[in-house]
Amino acid sequence: MLLDTASLYFRAYFGVPESVRAPDGTPVNAVRGLLDFLARLIADHRPDDLVACVDEDWRPAWRVELIPTYKAHRVAEAAHEGPDTETVPDTLTPQVPVIEAVLDALGVLRLGSPGYEADDVIGTLTARARGPVDIVTGDRDLFQLIDDARGVRVLYPVKGMGNLAAFDEAALRAKYGVNGPGYADLALLRGDPSDGLPGVPGIGEKTAARLLERHGDLEGILAALDAGDPTFTPAQRKRLEEARPYLAVAPRVVRVAADVPLPEADPALPKAPRDPAALDALDARWGLGGSLRRARAALGG
Repeated sequence: MLLDTASLYFRAYFGVPESVRAPDGTPVNAVRGLLDFLARLIADHRPDDLVACVDEDWRPAWRVELIPTYKAHRVAEAAHEGPDTETVPDTLTPQVPVIEAVLDALGVLRLGSPGYEADDVIGTLTARARGPVDIVTGDRDLFQLIDDARGVRVLYPVKGMGNLAAFDEAALRAKYGVNGPGYADLALLRGDPSDGLPGVPGIGEKTAARLLERHGDLEGILAALDAGDPTFTPAQRKRLEEARPYLAVAPRVVRVAADVPLPEADPALPKAPRDPAALDALDARWGLGGSLRRARAALGG
């Protein structure tokens, strides 16, 4: 089981009231929400291995070099923060180190790689996996990794954190009309404002899905365009031709990496917390209460 950690604690932050606070009044809603979600995941799925994948670089320079607008709207321009700092809610930022400390004390492996996003870590671990993989994320970009033959599916939170939709190839095709790899091509064609991807103007999700169904993948679409395929409307042909510079670089930006350098680490889910004393101290400091108790109990099964 691979966790898209930041995606999940963002959802926890917005899904649990900020009135959930530590004894000193500091909000701990993201910490407690993530712990409760983690407890449910472990109890319901009992994964052999569990990795909390993290962004060592949430906006890698190599992606920005290819598409300068990549996640540009998320950048905080405040001088004291620097030009490349992600804008996050003020009361979430102080909770992130607490989340990291709790995961470490529980014994849940946190894994990232300099110059890469959590998506790339997930892509690499998925490529290396020898058995089924559950990817837990609120980010649709990772739908591109779904693969029935390898047992790779995405567990996607809907309506907060309490309900998970399991996406396999059938569910993905029913909703978007594409398979796993096809989702990346769909995303780059339609664009994604949340990631600063412009897409091809005038090519929405349904049109992109139809083009992919007809031509197989982005390369097939461009080959058909070059061959003068008459099934393109004049407007589609014009828009795709004008977007060729974008389409030449977008695949490398949108497709998650599968060859990220990662340190050797044991992903096995522990049967008991790694550092009970540290957990007790974190509980006393931050008032994690029932959320931490449930997470500890889930480890023991």
